[in-house]
Amino acid sequence: MEIVAITGSIGCGKTTIAGIVRKLGYAVYDVDKWCRRLYFNEKFLLKIKEEFPCSYIDGKFNKRVLRELVFNNKEELKKLEGLTHPFLKRKFLETIHKSVKSEIIFIDVALLFEMGWEKYCTKIIVADAPYEVQMKRVMKRDNITKEAFEKIVAVQMKNDDRVILSDYVIDTDKSEQALRAEVIKVIQEIEGKC
Repeated sequence: MEIVAITGSIGCGKTTIAGIVRKLGYAVYDVDKWCRRLYFNEKFLLKIKEEFPCSYIDGKFNKRVLRELVFNNKEELKKLEGLTHPFLKRKFLETIHKSVKSEIIFIDVALLFEMGWEKYCTKIIVADAPYEVQMKRVMKRDNITKEAFEKIVAVQMKNDDRVILSDYVIDTDKSEQALRAEVIKVIQEIEGKC
């Protein structure tokens, strides 16, 4: 079975690539969705409340406050990752186990290398885009300032480093049609069809 990771820094287009792959009929598992669901888990939220009491305002969890805290303090970010990463790894390994009869599956995962999951993948695709394009996409999508974007990027692995560690690099700063054609070509190579 081929386990193909689709990764990339924030705003580089990994989710766009994953969407194209999904439309082509392949199974794509979205780790960001797994993580978002985690914030509806009562046991997890109790741990958050214990570790990050300031993220609760009037007794209610405020994800924006938590995000601001962790992107301004690397130690706090590591503490949060210590809570989220073990859950995500269990989910990832369960997904691989359940998909064992599939010929190919794709994992849409931003923190592939940071979590050490590259060792489980047979191929790695990295989404890439010029820094200015990346910044404009994120500022527009998340309605944040340039400074807020730079804080997020500062705590992530540099995309240039991801490029070096990947099997395929797809520049997403092109038309949807050209991007789709490139994704198809990469999948065909992975499947040994070209």
